[in-house]
Amino acid sequence: FSGLADVSISQDIPVEGEITVPVGSHSPDEDYSTLDEPVRDTIMRDLKAVGKKFVHVMYPRKSSALLRDWDLWGPLVLCVSLALMLQGGSADSKDDGGPQFAEVFVLIWFGAVVITLNSKLLGGTISFFQSLCVLGYCVLPLTVAMLVCRLVLLAGAGTASFLIRLLVVVAMFGWSTLASTAFLADSQPPNRRALVVYPIFLFYFVISWMILTFTPQ
Repeated sequence: FSGLADVSISQDIPVEGEITVPVGSHSPDEDYSTLDEPVRDTIMRDLKAVGKKFVHVMYPRKSSALLRDWDLWGPLVLCVSLALMLQGGSADSKDDGGPQFAEVFVLIWFGAVVITLNSKLLGGTISFFQSLCVLGYCVLPLTVAMLVCRLVLLAGAGTASFLIRLLVVVAMFGWSTLASTAFLADSQPPNRRALVVYPIFLFYFVISWMILTFTPQ
C-alpha cells in the first residue's frame, strides 16, 4: 500500500450527481383510499370480485385468482342458499325430519375446516382462509344441481325424475371436485396430493348425496 500515500484528492474536482433522495411522482390512485369512496362503489366492487370468482369456478383452470384475492362472502351465500333449499326435506322414516338449516350449514363449514386442517398438516403452502375460500366457492356447481333438482321435483317424482337428478348431481359433483383440486393441487407436495384430494372427494360426495336423496315434504 505504499503507492497510496502519493495519491491526493484535489479539492477542485466537482462532485457529480445529486445526493438528494429521489421522490417518485404520486399518482392520484396512490393517494386514493377506499375509506373515501361511496358505499355504493364499495358494494359494487365487492360484487364484481365475487362474480369473477364464480366465473373461475364454472370454468376451472389453474389460476391463483381465488387464492390471491380470497374472501368468504361467496361461500357464505352459497352455503346459506344450499341450506335453505335442503331445509324441510323428508327422510326415509316418517318420524325423522329432513336435514334442517343448521345441520347443513354446520356440516358444510365443519367439513371445509377439517379439509383445510388436513391440507395444512400435510404441508400445504396456502393459508387457512384461502383454502376455505376455494372449498366454499366450489360448492357453486352443487348449489346449481340442487336448484335443478328442486325444479325437476316440481314436475313429480318417479324413475325418470330420479335419473335426471342422478345425472345432474353426478356431473356437478365431478365439476366441484375437479374445480377445487385445480386450485388446491399445486399448493401440496407432489407425493401427498392423493391424501388431500381424497377428503375433498368425500366432502363433495356427502353434499351430493344429500342433494340426490332430498325429497320435499
